[in-house]
Amino acid sequence: MTAPKHFISLLDYSGEQLNALIQRAIELKNANDYDYQPLKGRVLAMIFEKSSTRTRISFETGMTQFGGSAIFLSPRDTQLGRGEPIEDSAKVISSMVDCIMLRTHSHEMVTTFAEHSSVPVINGLTDLLHPCQLLADIQTFTELRGDIQGKTVAWIGDGNNMCHSYINAAKALNFNLNIACPEGFAPQQAVVENAAAKLQFCDSTEQAATGADLVVTDVWASMGQEEEQQKRVIAFKDYQVTTQVMAAAQKDALFMHCLPAHRGEEVSSDVIDGPQSVVFAEAENRLHAQKALLEFLIC
Repeated sequence: MTAPKHFISLLDYSGEQLNALIQRAIELKNANDYDYQPLKGRVLAMIFEKSSTRTRISFETGMTQFGGSAIFLSPRDTQLGRGEPIEDSAKVISSMVDCIMLRTHSHEMVTTFAEHSSVPVINGLTDLLHPCQLLADIQTFTELRGDIQGKTVAWIGDGNNMCHSYINAAKALNFNLNIACPEGFAPQQAVVENAAAKLQFCDSTEQAATGADLVVTDVWASMGQEEEQQKRVIAFKDYQVTTQVMAAAQKDALFMHCLPAHRGEEVSSDVIDGPQSVVFAEAENRLHAQKALLEFLIC
């Protein structure tokens, strides 16, 4: 029996494979062909320990449009929430479905699940990585500005799972990444070391944005960090993406945010609601990128 393909990290695949996925997502979006149903009769199990808007809707809609179906499972709906070993749950669930997507806290949970699953496992988000969002982000950039290879991206804010995935993307897709994080909130060193040649750490938001083709940020306090909100507001006060920051970037630079956003915190309203912002096109592309991913993994 052939081992299933998983999508846990962008670095699971080559730049050529990732670009092929992105091009396929663009093809599927442009074709808009509801008669194309390659996953008819197939089932995706979606396991959520973290709440979601875009991840749930995009995966469930993608399976439906492809002729398949999706099952939503919260911790209350499975024995995982009552302490069943991950290994056992992986074996049981994968024996009944065709693909499994997990959105959870622990990255180790996803890797362990994949190790014991007989079907493809997708990382829908962990505290370490958010690779599905990067497929949509790069798709959006590609549609609007062409190949991201050789371009410059500015990451401003927390060195979190999105920052880690941008670091992985810089390595896999060969673009330059400027990073500006407050002291104490840098990305994990192990992730940084893996792509050091593509990274530049900057002392200010303007320095990071200088010459950038894309400026990206995320919330200051992610899910599970709400108790740190006030501490983070103080630490991140100089890390808001403003019109002044965007003015340091290329004139045609794009602004992205994975959403939900807190206007007046990590980004000013005039930037996220302004002409350089593509956050809603970026959000829609979660659907198309995930359809390409599901087709690639299951078909």
